Amino acid sequence: MDLLRTKSIEQSIADTDEPEYQLKKSLTALDLTVFGVGVVIGAGIFTLTGRVAHTMTGPAIILSFILAAVCCALAAMCYAEFSSTVPVSGSAYTFSYAALGEFFAWVIGWDLILEMFLAASVVAQGWSAYFGVLLENFGIVIPEQVAYGGVIDLPAVVLICILGFLIAFGIKESMRVNMVLVAIKLFIVLFVIFAGLQFVNPANYTPFVPAPQATETVTGWTQPLLQALGGGAPMAFGWGGVVAGAALVFFAYIGFDVVATTAEETKNPARDLPIGIIATLVICTILYGAVALVVTGMVPYQDLDPSAALANAFVAHGQGWMATLISAGAVAGLTTVVLTLMVGATRVIFAMSRDNLLPMSLAKVHPKHRTPSRITVIVTVICALVAGLTPVGMLEEMVNIGTLSAFVLVSVGIPVLRIRRPDLKRAFKVPFSPVLPILSALICLYLMLNLSVETWLRFLVWMAIGLAIYFLWSGHHSRLQTGKALHPDLEKTLRENH
Repeated sequence: MDLLRTKSIEQSIADTDEPEYQLKKSLTALDLTVFGVGVVIGAGIFTLTGRVAHTMTGPAIILSFILAAVCCALAAMCYAEFSSTVPVSGSAYTFSYAALGEFFAWVIGWDLILEMFLAASVVAQGWSAYFGVLLENFGIVIPEQVAYGGVIDLPAVVLICILGFLIAFGIKESMRVNMVLVAIKLFIVLFVIFAGLQFVNPANYTPFVPAPQATETVTGWTQPLLQALGGGAPMAFGWGGVVAGAALVFFAYIGFDVVATTAEETKNPARDLPIGIIATLVICTILYGAVALVVTGMVPYQDLDPSAALANAFVAHGQGWMATLISAGAVAGLTTVVLTLMVGATRVIFAMSRDNLLPMSLAKVHPKHRTPSRITVIVTVICALVAGLTPVGMLEEMVNIGTLSAFVLVSVGIPVLRIRRPDLKRAFKVPFSPVLPILSALICLYLMLNLSVETWLRFLVWMAIGLAIYFLWSGHHSRLQTGKALHPDLEKTLRENH
């Protein structure tokens, strides 16, 4: 079993023409940008802004957002180069298969499954909390046993089931719903910016970078791994707090990589995927920075509500109806995040199943809608169970470590693939390679080291399960290992004409 054997780009592209496993090409650059903005602008802008400004950065949180955006931009460029060169479902999994080999592809695919399953479930629970608050504003109270934090989180389960039906019905139909919800979310975000300007007090920006202070050192399993390894105690505020804040708000940008999972359903992936990925990042950075400036200008950072800063900033100025409107926007906004993450999860599993690293029977698409309906059912059921029955609370960091590990491998894969396949046509190229891709990998690794010890332990357990599956079944049955590649004649033709 050759662990480092790669799957050729031509073979990956040829696989997409197999009728039983062929997805419908219907997405444009606009669809992809809306898709990306839909998943990136979510819990981060509604909750993370206030928490980080209150505890870590003060008004300088905008600098943290910019610094995190620069880090994400490096990874985004790597994704853009890969996705325009390898327009196949699977995102980082497919890229790693081409550049680093099957074993690393399995590892990253397994990481992405962890990321997207847990992320969809966690965000669905957050949606349930906002939904409950919104209903209470209209005098409707969900029974405690079936509400957020109850025995079963029924609203979260219902949301995931409805979205699962939409995804199974068709990717274009899902995007139409997503576009409407993203429009509502963007309206709310712009409303916060422009309505909040009238309540901004310039005095609240002083000091812009509060004096640094040591925070209470976290010990044991919950301390950051870097601290456990002797990296020193964490600091809040000051320039150290700005950098630490960037490590936190970085996760508000997570999701732009999901755009790459739809490569196979894009009409012109070489042009549209780089546009979709980079436009998503630019739009979200501008909106995050504007919201951060307005909210910290409306309320002194010491008085910001860490859990619902946007809504409560307006409550502090006696604008209760505005707070209700913002809560409604949060409900719409988080809906798009769950939808996009579920789409991403189905496409990663689809790509792995088509390669027979997971049972190939899962990858067959619906004859009419051309969507992976079997996988969609599985994703929907698992996400609904996790969101409805599990106190996810401490598992959010698992999402982050799965994402960052994917970023590391994608970044490393860029210079590797350029060496292995310099002949490939690349519609988009990362500038200053290999310097920028290596810098991207190092930054992502640094952020991983800032996650807690217990997160790393859970991650290692998840990886151990994945490795057991690979060595006991997947590695022996994959199409690459057994030689059962799709369309060998087509692969030969593509290679000759490339």
